[in-house]
Amino acid sequence: MRVAIAGGHGKIALIIQQLLSKAGHEAVGIIRNPDHAADLLIVGGIPVVLDLEHTSVETLAADLVGVDAVVFAAGGGPGSGPERKLTVDRDGAIRLADAAERAGVRRYVMISARRTDDYDPESDDVFQIYLRAKSEADANLRERNLDWTIIRPGGLTDEPPTGTVSVAEHLGEDDAGGGTIPRADVAELVVQAVTQGHAVRRQFEVVSGTRPIADCWSELG
Repeated sequence: MRVAIAGGHGKIALIIQQLLSKAGHEAVGIIRNPDHAADLLIVGGIPVVLDLEHTSVETLAADLVGVDAVVFAAGGGPGSGPERKLTVDRDGAIRLADAAERAGVRRYVMISARRTDDYDPESDDVFQIYLRAKSEADANLRERNLDWTIIRPGGLTDEPPTGTVSVAEHLGEDDAGGGTIPRADVAELVVQAVTQGHAVRRQFEVVSGTRPIADCWSELG
């Protein structure tokens, strides 16, 4: 498969590219900063320099020709203000979906966040705006005639992968444990969803747990 990953220099995205490359797939990493291209090449990615925040749908679609699936792993980043939460985390995800439709790419996997729909619409707090951006991007994707999957991980860590998770459409507190998950486990979920066609038109939350990732898909129907 040829898979394009928006936000190609992010921590999860780099692991996704490494896993895809090792499995014999082509991983195209969409990056804004050309200085990051070398990091993608090291993990087996194919860098494409394109500013997702400001490019046109037509330009992005042209770069998606021949791609089998897209993954949205971009984000404004922890140091960004509220405006970039909307222009990257929401609008960038929507622009990728528009471009995928134009290019005839049906498979779209979104990396979202747990509890995004619980945001406070009256708040100007940056984190609340981040949750709003993710929630609105997810809602937009659910309305499309694409083979989408929305993965909503809990708090992300840089711990080594455990290979085991807890998944459900909505995780209760008893199911969520510590509420965190290593980025490497999220990357593995994305790769399995993309390459094996799991959880099409499904949205789910995920944290670390006891279920092997390869076996967790049966819990999602």
